[in-house]
Order: sequence, then C-alpha cells, then structure tokens
Amino acid sequence: MIKNISLKEIGKKLQDAQSILLFPHENADGDAIGSCVALCLSLREMGKDAFVLVGEEPADFISFITGDCCIGDGSKINNPDICMCVDCGEEKRISGREDKYYSGKIRLTLDHHVTEAGFGDFFYVDENAAATGELVYELLKEMGAEITVPVAEALYVAISTDTGNFKYSNTSPKTHIIAAELMEAGVDHNRIMVELYQNVDIRQLKIRSAAFARAEIFAGGKGAITCVTRRMLEEAGARQEHAETVIDSIRDISGVEIAAVLKERDDNKIKVSLRAKSCGKVNDIAGRFGGGGHVKAAGCTVDMEISEAAEKIKAAITESLALLFGGNE
Repeated sequence: MIKNISLKEIGKKLQDAQSILLFPHENADGDAIGSCVALCLSLREMGKDAFVLVGEEPADFISFITGDCCIGDGSKINNPDICMCVDCGEEKRISGREDKYYSGKIRLTLDHHVTEAGFGDFFYVDENAAATGELVYELLKEMGAEITVPVAEALYVAISTDTGNFKYSNTSPKTHIIAAELMEAGVDHNRIMVELYQNVDIRQLKIRSAAFARAEIFAGGKGAITCVTRRMLEEAGARQEHAETVIDSIRDISGVEIAAVLKERDDNKIKVSLRAKSCGKVNDIAGRFGGGGHVKAAGCTVDMEISEAAEKIKAAITESLALLFGGNE
C-alpha cells in the first residue's frame, strides 16, 4: 500500500469541497468509469458540483451507467476545489488533461495499481483491492453516503469488469461481500450481466475472429500473442474499443499461461495488453517497456513498428516463462 492519507481523510476533503472534477485513466475501462460515476453521483447527492472528465467517449458496453456524469470539456468546472484521479496513479495516464488536473486547488489520487511513488498532493493506493470500485465503496461508507441504486450499479460494473466477472485471481472474500451488499442495495444483477456480457457488438466478434486467425502459440504452448492492426479494424468497421476483449479470449486458450495482444493506435504507437492465468507476472514484463499494472493484468505502450514490437514482447514472455517453468521455453 502506498498512501499519505486515509480514506476517512479523503472523505473529509471531499465533504469540505464544493466543486470536484474526477479523472479516470485514458481508454477508461469498466472499473475506471464505474468508480468515477459512482463517486460523481454520490457527490451530487451531497449537493456538490461534480463531473468526470474523460479523454474519450466511454466504451459502448459501459455507457448505460454514465448518465450525464462524463464530459470531455473541462470548462464545466473552472478552478475546481478538488481534482481527483480515480483508478489512475500516473500523470501519463491522463494524457491531454494534465493542465486541468493541476488546476485543482487540491489534487487527490485513489487507485489500486502499483506505482513507484504517490501522485497528487494526497494519495491512497491499495494494490490488494480487486478493483478501485472496492475502494470507492469503502470511501463512501466512510463518508456516510447513501448507496443509491445508480451508485450501486456503477460500483457493481466496476468490480465485475475488473475481476472478469469474479473469475480472476484478484477476487477476494471482501469482493464477494461488497458485491452482495451492492445487490442488497438494489442492483439488478441480471440486467447488469446482460449489458456487460450478453450484448456483444458484431464488430467485436469480427475483430476477435481476425485476431484469433493471426494468433501464434509459442513456448511449448504456454505463450500466446496476436495483433490488431488499424487495417483489421477498418475492414471490420470497428473501433479500438471493440478489440478490448481480445486479450481475455487469447489468455483463455487451453495451456496458455501468458498472453499478449498488440493494438496499433491511430498515432502509430502500439498498445500492448498482457494477461497471466495462474502463476505468471506480467507487470514485470510490462515494466521492461515502461508500462505497469497488476501481477496478472498489465500493459504498456511502445513506439515502434508492430512487427518489431511483437518480436520483443514475444521474447520477453518466453524469457519469463522459462524462469517460471524451467528449461529453454
């Protein structure tokens, strides 16, 4: 845990403020958006002026929880009392919004990603939390906030998505207890599951199919890697967000321990997503390339041709697997 403030103290600062701007990381996932929206809605219930400043439109599959919380224009709140990063503990992950973050009179961070140092004036980072949604739930309880149905649903989305619908190894007894309490608060579990997991865009399936066709299994079947290029997206009429679930599908291949998906961005940089199934440590691999994340879910962004990036990532995975299982993988 990295912190210089407690959840109770963060809650006090939020209660004392009137205007709060929340910042999820770039390419925000379900945990980032769900956590921010839940906190935004609760702050509004307390009479605060609160918004979530995003770098891009939230992905379609989580847009059902956003309401009018998410904005792309920081001028909605001038000179905010508090700017708070949620599920984000590094400046590089709020690219394009840094100036607005630093315009806050007080700058806070609440996260569950491992970082080398604290970010902001006050920070609370608990890498043992399965999702930042868990920390937001605990924060709201510290503040004595009512967990309304919209707040509970946003938190349920946050926790469900960051635990792979409660199947990843980061899922803990506390995770299930919080999920149960959210359901007791009024979450419609079936509706959330349908929205998140049974409402797949056909473009997502086309990209997944194309990515599987290019997948390479290596290191004795323990490694898997594939690429998603801009041309593949264009041919499927898809966007970057439609490729987000490819990594989970590649990781789920029988026998695979570490998987990687390389996605070609519009700026020609390559976004690398890494996943481990049981004993791999992909945050170490991501760290070699300037990235980071969790032990079993991490990523990085590299500035090179996708073919070169694939070879370097493949070599790093092979080395990591050799250390894990011995022999010359």
